[in-house]
Amino acid sequence: MNKQVIVVGAGPGGLAAAMQLSTAGYQVKVLEKQPQIGGRTSKLTVGDYHFDLGPTFFMMPQILEEVFVRSGRNLHDYVDMQEVNPLYTLKFGEVSFSPSTDSEKTKEDIGRLFPGNEEGYERFLRIEGEKFDRVIALLKQPFTSIGDFFTKDMWRALPRLNAFDTVYKRLSKYFSDERLKWAFSFQAKYLGMSAWDCPGTFTILSFLEHRYGLFHPIGGVNQVCHAMAKVIKENGGDILTNTNVEQVLVNKGEAVGVQLDDGSVLRANDVIINADFGYAMTHLFDQKVLRKYKKERLKKKGLSLSTFMLYLGVDGELDLPHHMVLFANDYKQNVDDITKYGRISEDPSIYVHNPSRLDPTLAPEGKSSLYVLMPVPNLEAAINWEEQKPLIREQILERLEREPGLVDIRDRIEVEKIVSPLEWEKNYNVYRGATFNLSHTLDQMMYFRPHNKFEDVEHCFLVGGGTHPGSGLPTIFQSAIISADLLQQQYDLKDVVSFDEEVAAVKEHF
Repeated sequence: MNKQVIVVGAGPGGLAAAMQLSTAGYQVKVLEKQPQIGGRTSKLTVGDYHFDLGPTFFMMPQILEEVFVRSGRNLHDYVDMQEVNPLYTLKFGEVSFSPSTDSEKTKEDIGRLFPGNEEGYERFLRIEGEKFDRVIALLKQPFTSIGDFFTKDMWRALPRLNAFDTVYKRLSKYFSDERLKWAFSFQAKYLGMSAWDCPGTFTILSFLEHRYGLFHPIGGVNQVCHAMAKVIKENGGDILTNTNVEQVLVNKGEAVGVQLDDGSVLRANDVIINADFGYAMTHLFDQKVLRKYKKERLKKKGLSLSTFMLYLGVDGELDLPHHMVLFANDYKQNVDDITKYGRISEDPSIYVHNPSRLDPTLAPEGKSSLYVLMPVPNLEAAINWEEQKPLIREQILERLEREPGLVDIRDRIEVEKIVSPLEWEKNYNVYRGATFNLSHTLDQMMYFRPHNKFEDVEHCFLVGGGTHPGSGLPTIFQSAIISADLLQQQYDLKDVVSFDEEVAAVKEHF
């Protein structure tokens, strides 16, 4: 195998695709603009403190395990995965709810805190479990043609898809207490969406947490990226950081390599794009070679919300759970402020991550690395972020000070760093600061999401949150599996099934 593949971007999707292809014998070269690998899943160091820049936990690690198996490796030989138990602590004013994968204990807690909702919890686990078992096949299949809607897996999943419902309405069928609905619907934020708008299909997100649990890799989620990079190098692949791709080179409709910002050219048989989708379409291609995703058409796409990040190196150990969500008193208003009105909420919800409780590698002994995230509008909102940054920092610290373990937090901060939507776009090339990429509305899912085999350019493939199946680490790894398979299938025509054969197979089945 002498085929050469260039991967643009060393985020988790690009590394996962490169790892599989390098194992299969392809000559792989990963090019990363930043000085470190990982993209939004990279390691952030501030002074003597270490943080995950973006994602802070793993859900459904079996997909990541599959990526390693497909690469002839065992994930657990490279990464020390620790299960987080309970999953998180959710605070609604004075009420704290800490669910876990122990369904009997969680049911008891629901009976104590939200009496009358125990039976709804049991129905949630049963019905959403049945839905997930059918939907999972759709996440694994590529949607490269309209014919992919006529597969047996699609027909099997369709009655349970709930695509024309919303996450909030689905949860209202199980629970009567508003706080409990929020507890099982806030996961729509993982897609950068409102639970009141997000398609009902995605109730499977909270179900997945309750079925499979959440996991923390020692050293942070970024360590998975370093593990994949190690495998790529073991396979003879190259990873070049501080290497800025200026343009994907296209000849007669086919990607043939890339041009770097120093003018040099690297040739390849195939190019995989792991850069942020919006950034790639607006910066990495000559607009003349694009059809479906020119700049003016991209502007019409729905985008996710953004995040305001505060990374704090704190003196002393913190008596806080590993994951904690502080809900606004009026959570619906808070979400509407972000997604409908494009403004900063007066009463925000805040996510607090205290990994030093479980992982001693992230801060000096006796100290803590505290990660705080506040969902905010993306850069399409008319907000002056330079003016707002100190105000939001103050708003966050004021809210943290109300927690028993953080009353003196200001006096204990030794180092800090802020990343607002402005920095997401300027420093990390996130289009419009939309940290969760394209939104997951019905017209931007499955076949209607950018395809893994890029529609506009041949021998070009997409991985990451901007392509099918979507945002979130499990689906990003699944996109890498799909794209790596599609790339290899173009050289192995016997594995390619025609649309006519697909339809015939479906008819025969029914």
